[in-house]
Amino acid sequence: MKVLVINAGSSSLKYQVIDMDNETMLCKGLVERIGTEGSKVTHQTEGKERLIIIRDLKNHTDALKIVIRALTDKTHGLLNDINEIDAVGHRVLHSGEDFADSVVIDEEVVKICKKNAVLGPLHMPANIACIESCHEVMPNVPMVAVFDTVFHSTMPRHAFMYAIPYEYYEKDKIRKYGFHGTSHKYVSGEALKKLKTDKCKMITCHLGNGSSLSAVVDGKCVDTSMGLTPLEGVIMGTRSGDLDPAVVEFLAQSRNLTVEKVLSILNKKSGFLGLSGKSDFRDLSNAALQGDDRAMLTVDMFAYRIKKYIGSYVAAMGGLDCIVFTGGIGENAHYARERIMQGMECFGIDFDFEYNEIAPRGEYSELHKPTSKVKVLVIPTNEELVIARDAKRLTAK
Repeated sequence: MKVLVINAGSSSLKYQVIDMDNETMLCKGLVERIGTEGSKVTHQTEGKERLIIIRDLKNHTDALKIVIRALTDKTHGLLNDINEIDAVGHRVLHSGEDFADSVVIDEEVVKICKKNAVLGPLHMPANIACIESCHEVMPNVPMVAVFDTVFHSTMPRHAFMYAIPYEYYEKDKIRKYGFHGTSHKYVSGEALKKLKTDKCKMITCHLGNGSSLSAVVDGKCVDTSMGLTPLEGVIMGTRSGDLDPAVVEFLAQSRNLTVEKVLSILNKKSGFLGLSGKSDFRDLSNAALQGDDRAMLTVDMFAYRIKKYIGSYVAAMGGLDCIVFTGGIGENAHYARERIMQGMECFGIDFDFEYNEIAPRGEYSELHKPTSKVKVLVIPTNEELVIARDAKRLTAK
């Protein structure tokens, strides 16, 4: 069974084809600059030369048509005919409170997604456009929506509610939803396999340009750091993370800015970038190791905020058995893991700082010593495989 996995952004489209008989990736690609000049498609089929197509693409329908052309290219492609695709799995940002699992897409599902677009105005319109475009281009192929928020739908009310007038939740559904759900789901499931148990109090740390932590008990999320939007939580590449909400009004008044402009600053010009001038953790860590004061401050703040979340989740879960690092920073940046794990002995963590420095980048690793009561794992995430698995589960029959 071949599943096409599609992850649509506002001006981009990432895709993979996965053979679900053995869960191997057959090809992958990226479409960039959709809707602007200089659109570019980069396609790579395993065992073949890379294909690059440069052509202006007006919308996601144009993008999908060029993706199909790449997939069926006689020299660089994978398929003889697009009908060899058995199902399409779409990553969709927001489920609202309407779905507690992935779902086969029909007209009603699209209608609900459009209703929930207000909860994810930056991503949902592109997700919906890609679903509709895919249906237009591949009308006979079943499609599945895999929501980024669904993994967190098991949070109890006291974890996801905000202390604002209750009517804002009832009427506007303002609450914590959480994101990176496909990543947290994948690595928590893999950790349970590695630990050979289904009973575990775990904290999964998805650390990248966007970062979030989740408290997971026996495979189910009980709390997570991102909120109504991905702006809440720990410090990120360009996002501020947690701050006093009054900062928005203060900046709007003192700098004569609109609320929208302030939120744009908090989303795109804050975090690592705002503090140090560097949004990439590789540049940030190099500068910190060379003694750059603002870079050192940024790393200190990043590690400190993550420590606080870990501590709060230990208290919320009533214990801790495992910490998982994943994402671009979590999988590759030993310096970040080192700073986060310093002083964590009080939780029963005996972290192997020496091995952490030489652990292979982007591979599964165990970073705890044999004496540690708490396991510390690096598990490379695979969100595309989560989407493909759900697409197979819901359409194979």
